[in-house]
Amino acid sequence: MSQMNMIQAINSALDAMLEKDPTVIILGEDVGYFGGVFRCTDGLQAKYGEHRVIDAPIAEGGIIGSAIGIGVNGLRPVVEIQFADYIYPGLDQIISELARLRYRSGGEFFSPVTVRTPCGGGIRGGQTHSQSPEALFTHLSGINTVMPSNPYDAKGLLISAIESNDPVVFFEPKRIYNGPFDGDPDKPAISWSTHPGGEVPDDYYSIPLGKAAVVQEGDELSIITYGTMVHVAQAAVDKVGINAEIIDVRSLVPLDVETLRQSVEKTGRCLIAHEASKFSGFGAELAATVQEECFWHLQAPIERVAGWETPYPHAFEWEYFPGQDRVIAGIRKIMEAV
Repeated sequence: MSQMNMIQAINSALDAMLEKDPTVIILGEDVGYFGGVFRCTDGLQAKYGEHRVIDAPIAEGGIIGSAIGIGVNGLRPVVEIQFADYIYPGLDQIISELARLRYRSGGEFFSPVTVRTPCGGGIRGGQTHSQSPEALFTHLSGINTVMPSNPYDAKGLLISAIESNDPVVFFEPKRIYNGPFDGDPDKPAISWSTHPGGEVPDDYYSIPLGKAAVVQEGDELSIITYGTMVHVAQAAVDKVGINAEIIDVRSLVPLDVETLRQSVEKTGRCLIAHEASKFSGFGAELAATVQEECFWHLQAPIERVAGWETPYPHAFEWEYFPGQDRVIAGIRKIMEAV
């Protein structure tokens, strides 16, 4: 067991799978000699060779298309797209080929590609390095979508993603690569070294896809969230002093509906939080699911807290980011509802 940040945990997962399974390869821009734009693949090319950790040109469509072909032919590719903002040139390959291959071939062919990509704001990346497009991928049949909130989950979920025979888009909230972030940009940054989520086994382990995590139990309100917003929600709950249950979805697809249902049936109130824009965000699907599953248990309308319907602004980053104040306002609104 070691204390790791999320970058180290992801590196450890990749290392474990490269060692365990000779069919695993890594493909992406700067993943080899440079070790990745955030250093998640640092040292892996030197350890496993250029034939297994492969530097690719700046061509996301070509990277993903190549990975699909490699996967069909028996290997297990792990693709790195440097920022989620740059995954769009590869969308046609993901939508038209990767997501539909098993269905269109009647189960004869599949390609077990994992696409890793950093997402979210909080690093002054502006509109071109801060997007959270997870909802686009949850809408695609044939693709699993994952977003961890801590190093322990990141390693275990990434290993499960790589081992899955279904393709996975694995989003990594880059604001919490080096430490949990509670939404207050004026506070000194903290590391994962003192956080329980930073305790990561050195050896192989996996966390199954499709299972949410109950971060803390409560009986007054259910907060359903994922990624960076898990830590923002915890800070907001501590400030308000409410006995809230916080659910970290972490596996968006497949979704753990049962854990959500059990929580909302217990509390009768539900707040959903995510960093991406509110309109048509994944929170809308979560709200619809809660409504369908728990309608007769709800004591108040479902509340959503999310980013604005604008590109991520550079100059007004913290006005866009749904921080503690907006989560607290959402909590008070739902608790005051009759």
